[in-house]
Amino acid sequence: MPGGKQEQPQYTEEFKRDAVALVRSSGKTVTEVAQEIGVSAEGLRNWVKQDTIDRGHGCRES
Repeated sequence: MPGGKQEQPQYTEEFKRDAVALVRSSGKTVTEVAQEIGVSAEGLRNWVKQDTIDRGHGCRES
């Protein structure tokens, strides 16, 4: 797309939850799971990080 920003795919909350659950239960690295399900490792890592925060186990800045 000339001169334009490349659109990022939109994933449903359900897809994100399932992806995070797969990382947590599979024993595989984020990178391995990301490759298997066709998402960027950086994006999946962010979903895992946000899930950790949402569960109250993360570090939030005040």
